[in-house]
Amino acid sequence: MESCEAGGLLGWATVRDKEKEQRMGFLRSMAGWAPAAITLLVTQSAFAGGLGNALPWQMGLQDAATPVMESIHSFHTLLLVIITAVALFVLGLLVVVMIRFNAKSNPVPSRTTHNTLVEVVWTVVPILILIVIAIPSFRLLYLQRDIPPADMTIKAIGNQWYWSYEYPDNGGVSFDSIMKTDNELEDGDARLLSVDNPTVVPVGKVVRVIVTASDVLHAWAVPSFGVKVDAVPGRLNELWFKAETEGVFYGQCSELCGKDHAFMPIEVHVVSEADFSAWAAKAKAAGIEAANRMLAGIEAARGKLAAVKQ
Repeated sequence: MESCEAGGLLGWATVRDKEKEQRMGFLRSMAGWAPAAITLLVTQSAFAGGLGNALPWQMGLQDAATPVMESIHSFHTLLLVIITAVALFVLGLLVVVMIRFNAKSNPVPSRTTHNTLVEVVWTVVPILILIVIAIPSFRLLYLQRDIPPADMTIKAIGNQWYWSYEYPDNGGVSFDSIMKTDNELEDGDARLLSVDNPTVVPVGKVVRVIVTASDVLHAWAVPSFGVKVDAVPGRLNELWFKAETEGVFYGQCSELCGKDHAFMPIEVHVVSEADFSAWAAKAKAAGIEAANRMLAGIEAARGKLAAVKQ
């Protein structure tokens, strides 16, 4: 009888050791995958979108063209690392609980009801995580909302369903910007994004945009600039950007505004200061259509549109 009991205990101990080894192997495997997952998130540039417009199968944010968008990229990466680490930690705890404390492995459960150290840790650690998130969050918010001295001002007015623009610093140039239909598209244009009269700004200059609406709520947003603000009838909102590279940048109305909400895009051409001055002078003297034809010729000659819109 004693030999049978000893054999049973030995067999039970062997099974327990095997289960323990399996659990440890699983945990080691998870520990090996965690750095790889975090590295993949940190190097998210492999999944980033294009500069100025979205790309097919895009998984990340559009490339940054302004200091604000660069800060948004950094903050986004930080949040991805934190939430991934938290999710993996919680998943690990759940797996340990399911394997180690199931009815078979732990037939006599502990009746512990309090643990001062654990309770302090699970209170203090989340607070520290929130502080780590809050500091760069407030810095980014301050960067977005503290508008520096502007080199020029543009007024964007949302209408159903197009945008109107005014250039008070450039002789009162004003025009409507309406999406091109499929029949109006030319080589290099982007369907549902290109407009007849794009907004034009100089590179490397602080541009303040005053945003309002004439009818219902709209929102002026350009992802590569990292800007988005509501256009509210009877109210003036403002934002700023400083484009650091030339090119064509697209955005869209980002507030539901009626049946054609999806068809009021934003197209911004960032050009050299000399080209902008020439465009503004031409628009003031001969009208916006003549100015746009002149600018299109300059851009086509320099290959900017082909480089950005491909």
